[in-house]
Amino acid sequence: MIANEIECNVLIVGGGPAGLSVASHLADNISSIIVHQDIKIGEPVRTSGGTFVSNMIDLGIPEELYQVIDRLDFYSDNEQASFAVEADKLAVLDVTKLYRYLAELSDNKKRRLMLGAKFEAAKQLPDGRYRSTVRSRKEGKFTVISEYVIDASGWHCAALESLGLGKKPNRLGVGIEYEFPIGNFDPHRMILFVGSTVLSGYGWVFPTPDHRIRLGVGITSPDSKLNPRQVMDNFIKEGHAERFGIVIPDDYKVNAGIIPSVIYEEKLVFGNAIRIGDSANFATPAVGEGIRIAIKFGRLLGLELSNKINGDEKALNRYQEACTKEFKRNYNLGFLINKRITQYSIKQWDQSVRRLSRLTALEMTQMLRHQFDWKVVIRVIRFTLLAKIRGWLHL
Repeated sequence: MIANEIECNVLIVGGGPAGLSVASHLADNISSIIVHQDIKIGEPVRTSGGTFVSNMIDLGIPEELYQVIDRLDFYSDNEQASFAVEADKLAVLDVTKLYRYLAELSDNKKRRLMLGAKFEAAKQLPDGRYRSTVRSRKEGKFTVISEYVIDASGWHCAALESLGLGKKPNRLGVGIEYEFPIGNFDPHRMILFVGSTVLSGYGWVFPTPDHRIRLGVGITSPDSKLNPRQVMDNFIKEGHAERFGIVIPDDYKVNAGIIPSVIYEEKLVFGNAIRIGDSANFATPAVGEGIRIAIKFGRLLGLELSNKINGDEKALNRYQEACTKEFKRNYNLGFLINKRITQYSIKQWDQSVRRLSRLTALEMTQMLRHQFDWKVVIRVIRFTLLAKIRGWLHL
């Protein structure tokens, strides 16, 4: 080994929930390095943290890391759909504490966590290994020689693009949110809003476990030419927050993030380079929710990669097949829905929220999950057709 060069079995590019979960489920005999561009795990916050209680329980996430939600209100300009959520409760995560919890799960492994380190490039060597260039704020520029490269870099797709195996998505969900003390807002109530306040996207009001609110908007680029900050500023100036019973203080924290908003691609394994999380388009296409998914399948990748390194040649195929089974049908349908609703007018959003009000709370949460049960799809189609017929008859 030469100076400024280190070796490991697995280089993980990205220290979000996907990359951290891969590291936590690698076998004890496997060495890994996580390269993470931020100085701290979980800061700055780049995601709103919406999820589901049952998934957090299944994943063993401590209950103090999420706020349970039992009321969901969905607003358009002139309509409202309200749901008392009982069977499949929603939740909002303390994103920073969750990420740090996920990082701690690999503290006892042969894992090196490099913070404030930027992945720059990778090249496959003649022997099949990879030489990656990393620039650290503390250690300067150095190289990592690894048998495997995991791209958990989010929408950047940094590792795969550098290797010529993938590219950044050309359609993105871009969001910004203001975070401030909760005040008198119901800590168990979640709001989603659409319409003139955020055309080509949607907005949200999420109460967090630490008694704060995340008020945010997300738009789809290039479907919309608007800037999310401009949309949020207009939202505040026009007094829309008052409709939701929210008082926005002068002093608030700003969070911002980007996720891919493209059709699901099945290929995740490129020899010994593998993608996971937002690099693999795992976030649900309609509402961009994906932390639970990144954790679940990050852990699966960690287990199957361990099996591969320890001699099981079919292990990575199992990972890819499990993802295809989980995502392909529902995500392709969700993407078509996303493409359609980004073109909705104010009137169409009013009609849509009116139709949603006829769903049960469980059916609504299933749609948020991207579990498009055929019974729910048929009901929504029936409501749509009935609305059109009434329009034709002027009823």
